[in-house]
Amino acid sequence: MEQNNTKSYGSALYTLVTVFFFWGFLAASNGIFIPFCKSHFHLTQFESQLIDFTFYGGYFIGSLILYFASQLTRVDILNKLGYKNGIVLGLVISAGGALFMIPAVATGSFLFILGSFFIIALGFSLQQTAANPFVVALGPPETGSNRLNFAGAVNNIGGLLGPIVVSIVLFGTAKGAIAASQVALSSIDNLYYILAGLFLAVAVFFYFSKLPVVTSDEKIEASKKPTTPLIIMFLAFCLIMVADQLALFISGHHFFNIHTPEVTKAVIIYISLAIIILTLIGSLLSAKKNKEGWGAMQYPQLILGMIAIFTYVGTEVTIQSNLGALLKSPLFGNFTESQMSPFISLYWGSLMIGRWTGAIGAFNLSKSTKNILTLVVPFLAFGIVLLVNRSTGVDVSNLYIYAISIAVMIGAFYIGQQKPVRTLVSLGVLGMIFMLIGLFSTGMIAVFAFISGGLCCSIMWPSIFSLAITGLGKYTGQGSAFLIMMILGGAIIPPVQGLMADTMGIHQSYIVPVLGFAYIVFFAWKVRQELIKQGINIDHVSVEKSGGH
Repeated sequence: MEQNNTKSYGSALYTLVTVFFFWGFLAASNGIFIPFCKSHFHLTQFESQLIDFTFYGGYFIGSLILYFASQLTRVDILNKLGYKNGIVLGLVISAGGALFMIPAVATGSFLFILGSFFIIALGFSLQQTAANPFVVALGPPETGSNRLNFAGAVNNIGGLLGPIVVSIVLFGTAKGAIAASQVALSSIDNLYYILAGLFLAVAVFFYFSKLPVVTSDEKIEASKKPTTPLIIMFLAFCLIMVADQLALFISGHHFFNIHTPEVTKAVIIYISLAIIILTLIGSLLSAKKNKEGWGAMQYPQLILGMIAIFTYVGTEVTIQSNLGALLKSPLFGNFTESQMSPFISLYWGSLMIGRWTGAIGAFNLSKSTKNILTLVVPFLAFGIVLLVNRSTGVDVSNLYIYAISIAVMIGAFYIGQQKPVRTLVSLGVLGMIFMLIGLFSTGMIAVFAFISGGLCCSIMWPSIFSLAITGLGKYTGQGSAFLIMMILGGAIIPPVQGLMADTMGIHQSYIVPVLGFAYIVFFAWKVRQELIKQGINIDHVSVEKSGGH
């Protein structure tokens, strides 16, 4: 059967994983596009982080649309539509967003550019919701995790290449000292024409392919009580979206006794963040008192996991999204936008290094073989990162010292032993240490310390995910959907750090990922207690997938 599936669906799998490439490519290339937009449009650091806000916010809104549509119809909309058609529709939506970037750039409106990112992300949300189970469906279930690992590896390659390719398209080089003001707008047009064309080409392939649509009219159990917290989080999300305008309005009225937009924005952002976190905590407490109607949210491990996914994605994204501003400062190299790509690429390459190392545990190998590969694979992946950057003419000799961070990460992997609680504690503590080293140093030591956060984030997603859905039973699917929604953290946390950068300095703002890693350590400790209370042996829970969001 496996041979038949491979023969029938092999080419489809190879084409399907291109959408994983796009997710990694676009997310990583934001690390170059954000500092470019900041210089080109004369933005504050907070305003530049609105790119990530709209991009990852699109994932959240897209998931909300699917959730509420399914609740209203009592039918899983995506199952009824079919994974294949869902991916096609998602690709067409993303292509529309990419094409919308052309007139958005022509108008010189940053708001329109944000709109383009939002439309692209809406398509990505639909693609991601459909593509993951579709990858599993393209062959025997028992080898589904291997196909997901392969797809995750392609996602990592997209993350590695994104900053380099975008830097070359925008600046004509990956190593020069070209300023953002010298970039021709036609370069941006070319980039998004290419992306739109690729999105449509893949959509056409899937539409005319002979793959089964895979539809289902299966009824789902409605869970009414989660609706209120999701609406509250949506309103808090919208509040951040209009923070700039509200700040300018409020600061112009003296009866508020606030005279600067920065202070007003800070109040709005922190209140919105508090609303989201307190809403989830309130849901946890309410569900503990009366489980009826809460569905998957009646389980403490899920609520704690939702906050953990929110924190993890936000931490992963905010480290690199604010890295461009850090690299531009005199204490950290005084790099131009066109010189940043090796460092942004190294950050996303760090995620690849960690995930490839984590993937070793998914294969049935002897203990000695796994130990050898755990030592070899990270440095092999690091060599690929160096080779890709070197192929663009960049001098990578100053990156060699990063091997020290990789060696430290390997030690954390041995401590974690493929167990999610131990993995999260070891990598979370290591992430805090790396961030603190960066905070208390300057120059390349600090830069490499902050980049090392990518090594620590690498396999946190599957560790958190596996713990959060353990014991959910028939609510596992619904719980998974709620966890995907918490990619919202990538929309909220980077602007929070950007706001702190505007008020206290870009260097000091890296206290944000320190707090992010600290919560993940707390989550690992707390969820262990909750699962033990439910009679679940956490030693039997393992990390089987190395993929990311």
